[in-house]
Amino acid sequence: MSSNKAIVKSVLSGDTLVLRGRPGAPGQPAKDRVLHIADITSPRMGAQSRPDEPWAFECREFLRALTVGKEVTFTSSHSLPSTDGAQRDIGTASVGGLDIASELLRNGFASTKEIKRDPNEDDQRRRDLENEAKSGSLGIHNPQGPKHDPDPRCSILDAQRRQAFLNEWKGQPIDAVVETVRDGSTVRVRLLLPDDVHQYANVALAGVRSARAANKQGETAEQWGEEARFFTETRLLQRAVRVTLLSQIGLGASPVGNAAAAGPAPASMYIGIVMHPVGNVAEHLVGNGLARVVDWHAGMLANYGGMERLRAAERNAKEKRLCLYANAPVSGPTATGNGHAPDIVKSFDGTVIRIWSGDQISVVDKSTGKERRLQLSSTRAPKASDTKLAGYAAEAKELLRKRLIGKTVRVHIDYVKPKDGEYEERECATIRYGAQNANVAEQLIEKGLATALRHRRDDEDRSQDYDKLIAAEQAAVAETRGLHSGKEQPVPRVGNASESGTKATQFLSGFKRLGRIPAVVDYVAAGSRFKLLLPKENQSLTFVLAGIRAPRTARNPSEKSEPCGPESAEFATRRYLQREVEVEIDSVDKTGGFIGTMYLNKTENVAIALVKEGLATVHAYSAENLPWVKALMDAEVESKKEHKGVWKDHDENAVVAEAQPSASETGPLKTELMDVILSDIRIAPTFGFSVQILNTDGIASLEKLMHEFSLHHKSAVSPAGFVPKNGDLISAKFSDGSWYRARVKRASAIKKEAEVQFIDYGNHDTVAFKDCRPLDPKFRSLQGQAQDARLSFVKLVEPESEYHNESVDRFRNLCEGRKLIANIDHKEGNLLHLRLIDPNDPISAEDPLASINADLVREGLASIDRKGARYLSSYPDVGRKLEQSVKEAKLRRHGMFEYGDVEED
Repeated sequence: MSSNKAIVKSVLSGDTLVLRGRPGAPGQPAKDRVLHIADITSPRMGAQSRPDEPWAFECREFLRALTVGKEVTFTSSHSLPSTDGAQRDIGTASVGGLDIASELLRNGFASTKEIKRDPNEDDQRRRDLENEAKSGSLGIHNPQGPKHDPDPRCSILDAQRRQAFLNEWKGQPIDAVVETVRDGSTVRVRLLLPDDVHQYANVALAGVRSARAANKQGETAEQWGEEARFFTETRLLQRAVRVTLLSQIGLGASPVGNAAAAGPAPASMYIGIVMHPVGNVAEHLVGNGLARVVDWHAGMLANYGGMERLRAAERNAKEKRLCLYANAPVSGPTATGNGHAPDIVKSFDGTVIRIWSGDQISVVDKSTGKERRLQLSSTRAPKASDTKLAGYAAEAKELLRKRLIGKTVRVHIDYVKPKDGEYEERECATIRYGAQNANVAEQLIEKGLATALRHRRDDEDRSQDYDKLIAAEQAAVAETRGLHSGKEQPVPRVGNASESGTKATQFLSGFKRLGRIPAVVDYVAAGSRFKLLLPKENQSLTFVLAGIRAPRTARNPSEKSEPCGPESAEFATRRYLQREVEVEIDSVDKTGGFIGTMYLNKTENVAIALVKEGLATVHAYSAENLPWVKALMDAEVESKKEHKGVWKDHDENAVVAEAQPSASETGPLKTELMDVILSDIRIAPTFGFSVQILNTDGIASLEKLMHEFSLHHKSAVSPAGFVPKNGDLISAKFSDGSWYRARVKRASAIKKEAEVQFIDYGNHDTVAFKDCRPLDPKFRSLQGQAQDARLSFVKLVEPESEYHNESVDRFRNLCEGRKLIANIDHKEGNLLHLRLIDPNDPISAEDPLASINADLVREGLASIDRKGARYLSSYPDVGRKLEQSVKEAKLRRHGMFEYGDVEED
């Protein structure tokens, strides 16, 4: 009898191997070969109708670990009749030079059969091995019995127990053995639970779906179905794995648009991650083009990072045109849809100027100045026309307004939606904003204010963060947020205070008593006429700017706009639409419009801004009683000189007699401006801060020094018994684990710790002696880059005041982490007295005396420091500015003046 070689596919029991057959015809399963080991017998494994025999699992496991996936040499003594088309033989086999029957007998996992012939030498050897196992009480000869109890309930759970089991084990890795591979992405596993309890479970691989394989005789597999099953079988079948159950088929988000739904899934199917010791087979299936990614599993895999790896594998398979992806479109999101190829820039920075709805915005491209209307990619917000969901539509729009309007955003064009009937062509984009680069579409969906679109399997026109959108939606569904709560949300009713002149008059006195009223610009009718929403009062009103007249804009095709009318309306729209403003109301007109002053960012007077741009003119009669009439007149003079807007053709000679500018004011005695960044803010024992002066050789040298410093301390060793002394320059480890240069302020030999100041950043900390080292001489030459400083002229509210914490927080908000301009007004030893200026504040460009110091005084969070800043008299202009700020704080009852005048004499 000749010997043959084959790979062991699986083990049916402790005495039976399944050998891997050769591949059959395309689309047909390969035929396997069953080999029963001659002259021995082992307990039989169970089925759904009967439990395992005692020791069956242990015997099977021994043979599985010994042979599965390995090449064996076998000899067939004779064949048996086939009942399922598979060839069956009785014979001998060896693996790695070891006789399998001998190994089973030696370890007590099989017994010899009774033979009717005369025993030969091999028979006697086998019986000797069996007797040795019996004498050692090994395996089936152990009188205490197996650890595993062959519970007949070790089968597929019923529906009720299935859910309870998932609730108990969801998200926990469980040791398991793969018993069957149904297709490339579906397996049956035996879960090895604590206390030697076993449980069968059908598991669909999370995140992927392969083509259907043939599971019955005569059944035809889908293309690549058999290859996918073969791929998974050769790696997982009867291998030890770890299974993490995530969900059940039919639970969670509906798989709308799922790529490869191959008929109804088994009712007892879990969805889970199956981890082989060398990785997740799902990723390898996709990477070899044998499975597709299932979009709607993104939510389940969000906490495991699996979706990103699956997408990377999918891109690789598409690039190589493997198997299922042989005819796939170009990998990755396209810049256009349905074959359109306009010449567009895919990424750009822009400013959001309008929110059209919960999923559409307008952005002005910073590089071109062009306005572009954008749709959020793969996102659908409810329509305002849907009466049941109109409230959610308004809430989604308001969320976008609060987070985006007027902000700089990063735009990535994912695709272009072609024109469809009445709908125009639309660029679809991912919009990111803020320091965290947050995707606003993801935030909308996570709050239940929008849903993620279901794309076709082959539709590459989708958001670059599509998986995150799906995960966000599933989180919203799980928490029943917003649209997923099942509750109707009608639009909240808002009153109209400008409904008539009579009604407006009824509101006038109340509005005047309120002073500055927070509002939102809902609509721009013209450069000086707006529709406002007052959130606190739940009212809308028409608002007209006092003291100016803007050119009229045509309201219909039959009308003609006045010169600069459209430009004035466009300016107001881009700058003020949907922005949060403050208004002071003085009177009403006969149509119910409220007349007054509007401020953006608390300081920008909208009327003055329009006049300065030449997009409005001063209405002398109504302006003469305004407290800011001089600033208004000066703005008009300036726009005339520069021939802006309506003054484009203005004759300069006609205004020679204009009022002469005021005599130049005395400025600071010496100006020393510099770019700085605050590196530390401290409140104890007194308020102060440290700055780094930017754009100097010192900063560049510091960066080089810190790089060398870090490399030095990777190999440096702290000297034993090192005790730093007061005033020493040392190396000290900060709380972030890195080493920095520091000066010892105070050292305690008893506590074995030192209070230090990090000379390049200004921070103070207490450091243990073990985290201190002598400073190497080569790092001493560069002067410390942190400068101690305080605010010029002013001091924050005293610590005893209830407004102290608010004042410190406000200072942090205005200064921390920002690049500022500082003017040195006084030097007190090494302490700099600084006037801080925010270069991004438009007021600072117009008012040379504008500063954060004055802003804090105007907000009632700081006072003039007459004792600590005796040099104030050298800066008369600054003094007047601060006095004006104090008056404004008292008038508005800001900060410490909330309940009256508490300023010290």
